[in-house]
Amino acid sequence: MYAGYLSVELRDLQGVTLWSDLVTPAIGSGDIAKDLSKRIVKHLGEALEQQPAALKTVIPSHAATILNGAGATFPQPVYAKWFMNYRRENPDVELNYRAVGSEEGIRELVAGRVDFGASDNPQAVDEITPGQESKYLLFPSVIGAVVPIVNLPGLPHEIAFTPEALAGIYLGKITKWNDPILKQCNRDFTLPDLNIVVVHRADGSGTSYAWTDYLSKVSPRWKSQVGSRLAPAWPTGRPATGNDGVAKLVKELGGSIGYVEWIYALQNHLSYGRVRNRDGEFVEASLESIAAASRAIELRDNFDVSIVDAPGKGAYPIASLTWLVVPTSIPDENKRHAIATFLVWMLGPGQRQAAALGYLALPKDIVTREERAIAGIH
Repeated sequence: MYAGYLSVELRDLQGVTLWSDLVTPAIGSGDIAKDLSKRIVKHLGEALEQQPAALKTVIPSHAATILNGAGATFPQPVYAKWFMNYRRENPDVELNYRAVGSEEGIRELVAGRVDFGASDNPQAVDEITPGQESKYLLFPSVIGAVVPIVNLPGLPHEIAFTPEALAGIYLGKITKWNDPILKQCNRDFTLPDLNIVVVHRADGSGTSYAWTDYLSKVSPRWKSQVGSRLAPAWPTGRPATGNDGVAKLVKELGGSIGYVEWIYALQNHLSYGRVRNRDGEFVEASLESIAAASRAIELRDNFDVSIVDAPGKGAYPIASLTWLVVPTSIPDENKRHAIATFLVWMLGPGQRQAAALGYLALPKDIVTREERAIAGIH
């Protein structure tokens, strides 16, 4: 149970997750248990219709192989679950992952110190080592959301943010919680006369990239002064390492604001704000609002796509894919086979394990194209 959300998993007799979900009762629900049951049954039915081959068996790797990876903290909770469950089904393959941040993970991949990297920035390789991007393949793994987390003692309601408010806070132009721009979109309650303590990532981070990509889309001033980067030159704020570090610092500091992947806000029982989308709605992160944003995905051959500030009713505006980054050429036959086999598993059983941790499974058309792209590893 995460702060009003119920995490649900359907497992087989061997403990393998066949399907998962994250549900919350409707506002004003009279019978919470009944409402949750209906939602779970509805979502399970939809999953069975969309994925009739849910029990497909994956051919395991036969060579005793160790794969090491490093990178993004954004997807670390679901990666930890995947790698543990994959090892259970395929004991001859060991997957190790260090959530060191997107920038450091890609640097380690390019230097040959790990077998795969992970990033929430599809241009991370080009940003870190220009001209080397053709040597690597991007594989979207799941879709998540970045949320603004706040620590405002006594706040009676969920705070709402406009794009202008978030950009102004992170530019250092809005320094008080009772600033008129914040009061205008939170008229139902009184915001305190309290200084805003800005928290941001200290490490080169794909979560920071998603956050700054969004701010660059909605704020010309942010775009010209800071831009979209893994490690931007922050105009203001206190640094913290990793999503865990940001969540911990915000939890400790009254009057603070930070940004983390949605599951970190749920796990740490932190308040997170609704954000006004392109259609003018103040939307909370949820699997449904992330799904609404994902409908705007326009596929490219290399899967380099941004879905922040997506159009559409109910779309959460700071949603993002996250990617595994794999070398195009892997001379070691055992490792090549093991990575390809894991990617097939990730696109099948792995997707059904994502929702319980607050990540949206990939749309079918992306999965189909990724399955073809796996053949590009040689």
